[in-house]
Amino acid sequence: MALLFAIVLILVATAMSLPAVIRIGGIFTEDQKDSPSELAFKYAIYRINKDKSLLPNTSLVYDIEYVPKDDSFRTSKKACKQLSRSVQGIFGPSDPLLGAHIQSICEALDVPHLEARVDFEPTFKEFSINLYPAQDHLNKAFKDLMSFLNWTRVAIIYEEDYGLFKLQDLVKSPPSSRTEMYIRQAGPSSYRQVLREVRHKEIYKIIVDTDPAHMQQFFRAILQLQMNDYRYHYMFTTFDIETFDLEDFKYNSVNMTAFRLVDLEEPKVVDVLRHMEGFHPIGPAILNRSGVIQAEPALVYDSVQVFAHGLEALDRSHILTPANLSCEKEEPWDDGLSLYNYINAAGIHGLTGRIEFNEGKRNNFKLDLLKLKKEELVKVGEWKPGSGVNVTDVGAFYETSATNITLVVMTREEKPYVMVKEDKNLTGNARFEGFCIDLLKWIAGQVGFQYAIRLVPDHMYGVYDPETKEWNGIVRELMEKRADLAVASMTINYARESVIDFTKPFMNLGIGILFKPTDETLLLHEPPRRRDMALRTSRLHARQLHPLRDGPIQPLRVEQSAPLSGRERRRGKPIQCQQQFLVHYRNFPETGQRTQPQGFRTHALATLLLHESTCCRDLALHAGRLRNGFVNHMDRGEIFTLRMGRARAMSELQMSSTGGGLRHQGGHVSALEPESEDIPLPRTVNDFTLANSFWFTVGTLMQQGSDLNPKATSTRIVGGIWWFFTLIIISSYTANLAAFLTVERMITPIENAADLAEQTEISYGTLEGGSTMTFFRDSKIGIYQKMWRFMESKRPTVFVSTYEEGVKRVLEGDYAFLMESTMLDYAVQRDCNLTQIGGLLDSKGYGIATPKGSPWRDKISLAILELQEKGVIQILYDKWWKNTGDVCNRDEKSKESKANALGVENIDVPLSIAVKELGTT
Repeated sequence: MALLFAIVLILVATAMSLPAVIRIGGIFTEDQKDSPSELAFKYAIYRINKDKSLLPNTSLVYDIEYVPKDDSFRTSKKACKQLSRSVQGIFGPSDPLLGAHIQSICEALDVPHLEARVDFEPTFKEFSINLYPAQDHLNKAFKDLMSFLNWTRVAIIYEEDYGLFKLQDLVKSPPSSRTEMYIRQAGPSSYRQVLREVRHKEIYKIIVDTDPAHMQQFFRAILQLQMNDYRYHYMFTTFDIETFDLEDFKYNSVNMTAFRLVDLEEPKVVDVLRHMEGFHPIGPAILNRSGVIQAEPALVYDSVQVFAHGLEALDRSHILTPANLSCEKEEPWDDGLSLYNYINAAGIHGLTGRIEFNEGKRNNFKLDLLKLKKEELVKVGEWKPGSGVNVTDVGAFYETSATNITLVVMTREEKPYVMVKEDKNLTGNARFEGFCIDLLKWIAGQVGFQYAIRLVPDHMYGVYDPETKEWNGIVRELMEKRADLAVASMTINYARESVIDFTKPFMNLGIGILFKPTDETLLLHEPPRRRDMALRTSRLHARQLHPLRDGPIQPLRVEQSAPLSGRERRRGKPIQCQQQFLVHYRNFPETGQRTQPQGFRTHALATLLLHESTCCRDLALHAGRLRNGFVNHMDRGEIFTLRMGRARAMSELQMSSTGGGLRHQGGHVSALEPESEDIPLPRTVNDFTLANSFWFTVGTLMQQGSDLNPKATSTRIVGGIWWFFTLIIISSYTANLAAFLTVERMITPIENAADLAEQTEISYGTLEGGSTMTFFRDSKIGIYQKMWRFMESKRPTVFVSTYEEGVKRVLEGDYAFLMESTMLDYAVQRDCNLTQIGGLLDSKGYGIATPKGSPWRDKISLAILELQEKGVIQILYDKWWKNTGDVCNRDEKSKESKANALGVENIDVPLSIAVKELGTT
């Protein structure tokens, strides 16, 4: 019974296992006989048969046919012959035309077809397994690299007839809409002619898609035409750049870039190649006797490995039955679809990296980016279908050995970008300083060049004149190639980009509005009636009416100058003082003091009738001119007494020395005479009960009185001390409250560009000949067109020649300057009277300009990206914008202008006096 059970298990295992021998067909062109691809095919079968862990009970046997390269009929016949000999899969050929015929036969008979060739058609093909990356993926890789390198003028040189069809996606949809492409077909006999045409057109970026067998001839043509200096950059479509002799290019600055499939640094790849090289006699031949395997042999090797893994997966759940197929009967193989599905689902790590398929096409692969750098090819990045290009060594693309090259750098003087030092003894580049100068030093050090700085003769950045149809400024200098670079605060825009090239932007910005809030705006938060009265007061000057006399408090007359006219208000004349005030004095004997004439000290007491505090400095300056000087314990600018009140425009304000009061008369304040003795006054009876005493105290504190008047001397002294105490407390509180209500409440008459466009009293303009002026001139937005018509028709002109002139006009008043936000930020940080109105009107960037097609643009762009990532550009910005020593500290000003709460320490003096006097009493 046990013997019978064992026999059954053996029979079942035998029935579920693969055939002992499986034939696979290989088709190679006649010129591929004994080629690395054929030898790799044989070696892969040998290695699988030797490694019993993959197919322990099955051996693979190859059936190879050689076909003419241009004979599709004979190729089809030989493929049918292989199918009649029960092959379970066909490999090859690598020729695109022949491969398409074999694929159609395999599709008709349901036989898996494994390929390692370029496939132009993105459509799904049944029973086709292609390990070569799809051409749309490769074109995407080329476009991503071109975009990274910022190529805008490119020449494509292809050799095969299908080369243009292969790169059609790259041609039809370039990485940028402004990319210019020059496409030529060339062979070994015409390499020099085509390269000469490319050189004549001053195109320095070249994509090369030639037959690898002719690559050395192409290299020879490059050397003969001396197109191997730092200006040229060649991108090769072949994956075999490492197998070519680049000895003649290792010691100059020519740029060569390519992708590869086989990562020679991968440990598994190194192990396979080591065993392959030791396999005699075909091992060294597979590696082309260079130690580096080509892409096609590696793909052929991986295709056999994928087929074997598909057989292994099939063996777990399916019985494979070989069949002799006939192309004439077209009867499909029953097990072909199952085998194809298992191969399509296989996932392995081969010589060409991770191998996975989606509908027979390879996905999730990786391409290594190679760059000729310092005498050898090195890996500088990689590309994946999902994530695109990832450059790990950005410096490889702008490093050059051409350090003896001196470039002419054109610029324009503009703070803080480029400034000329005051030292007249300096010469050359040492004459200049600024943000752009420091940035240029960093870039020159990283890219590797020397430079000589020149100022543009006409002091213009560059604007196109539609009438003369010519450019001026820096743009013209670059177009006529009198300069190699332009490093300045130069905006990147479409018009300039059409005639010159720009690097990646080193600074982002937009158009902002610079404005100076006028003094009238300080009162805009007041009620309309009070504001109108205050604004009619132009300048108030206090002066003495007569010599100072001893005795009670004496008045000073406050004179009012003529009211401002409408034109003067529009011109923004500064209002030095916006409130009426009285200055009182009292002379007190000073015993033992000789510093004051006649032994008297003058005390000044200011009573402000408006709660605006903008003229305190004028008040203090006047008080300081009193005879006998200004008291030592008082600082200029200090408010002594501030009393809230309703102000009116006054022609004259007087106050008699004997007392009196103030009253309103038709909008004027005049003096009240002392009350006549003939008028009977009501008699008040004092009744200082506990309740009335409390009422007297509270009423006095609230500045309302209580109709209770003490008679006795002692109570009058106590009441006077209390009145003095409440006077100090209430006055201090009122002054602090007034300061709190008026601080940090400036409102400007314009808030944005729309407000500017809707009014005509405030003029506005831009820098003449700059990109901001071009923005408004060429804008299609209605509000900006309206603003341009206003600026163009305004007389005198609202355009300025320099930013300094524009800032000066803003400070004069009634003028808004439309300028770039970086310069606006620089101006605002240095003058606290200036401010930015609204947000930015657009978004753009500053870039370094070069002539069209300059090889330096790509190198400088990469250097800029690296400097941005390292934070160097931000450090330079802080250096020239914030750390120059002339910055207006708005934080400190804001703190100074804020009203602080009154504390006990502010009233401790009057409080202690009151307590002492009460105790004495």
